[in-house]
Amino acid sequence: MTSLAGCAEVTKQFGDFTAVRDVSLLVQPGEIVGLLGANGAGKTTLIRMLLGLIGTSRGRVELFGEPPSRQTRSRLGYVPQGLGLYDDMTPAENMQFSAAIFGTGAVGALPEALGRYAADLVGSLPLGVQRRVAFAQALAHRPDLLILDEPTSGVDPLGRARLWETIAEAADGGAGVLVTTHYMEEAQECGRLVIMADGRVVAEGTSAQIVGSGHVVRVDAESWSKAFGALERAGLQVALAGRGLRVPGADPGAVRAALGDLPATVRQVPATLEERFFELTAQSEAA
Repeated sequence: MTSLAGCAEVTKQFGDFTAVRDVSLLVQPGEIVGLLGANGAGKTTLIRMLLGLIGTSRGRVELFGEPPSRQTRSRLGYVPQGLGLYDDMTPAENMQFSAAIFGTGAVGALPEALGRYAADLVGSLPLGVQRRVAFAQALAHRPDLLILDEPTSGVDPLGRARLWETIAEAADGGAGVLVTTHYMEEAQECGRLVIMADGRVVAEGTSAQIVGSGHVVRVDAESWSKAFGALERAGLQVALAGRGLRVPGADPGAVRAALGDLPATVRQVPATLEERFFELTAQSEAA
């Protein structure tokens, strides 16, 4: 492997439970790779293997061309779901501690917008501010690779946009980024997506490649509520979109039959990434 991070056919078992199954993944310099999946899909377990925090049951993992080690981990910035900050220390003290651990000498500066929080205990700060501090700490030693596990969870839309600006700036500077997210609009910011379900990779590529020629059925009815009820009673998955309904993974004929005599227009339209994501996840669960 010549990538910043990669794994080849890795599997991780915990007793009789297989959390990750034969997954291969690469992260190259300057690219943002989005790792998508529902809770329990295996994303965090895969990240922990990439970091060398847990071993593999089968397969190979490399960071910067060699097995994970303290030396290779010194070249990356990691923001876990728990942020990795000390609640009983201030942001400035967390930055000082990080500098000492990485041996960088100079302490990284907090972004100007966070300066007024420098002397407050991290545990007393709003979650959005805590996440920005965690980003600043992860970037302070100018890592070649960023690994971010749900970095914007629980953050307001403006805060999420600011964090994604930081991610894009890091990638523009040549760093590789591996990021997990539940937000489909954030997935659009990634150059490449890897979708996991039940521990496996079920799709990989750009957003357009994953959606491909996928379609859903669009229903425009005189009474959307009556149409919604009729489709639900027929066992179809249905979602409200504006004043219309969208039915993923269904045949237009089956939708028309489920509506019966209700006045409605039924047509196929291109799927969204979110709809394709749920379709892939459902197919994996059914298999």
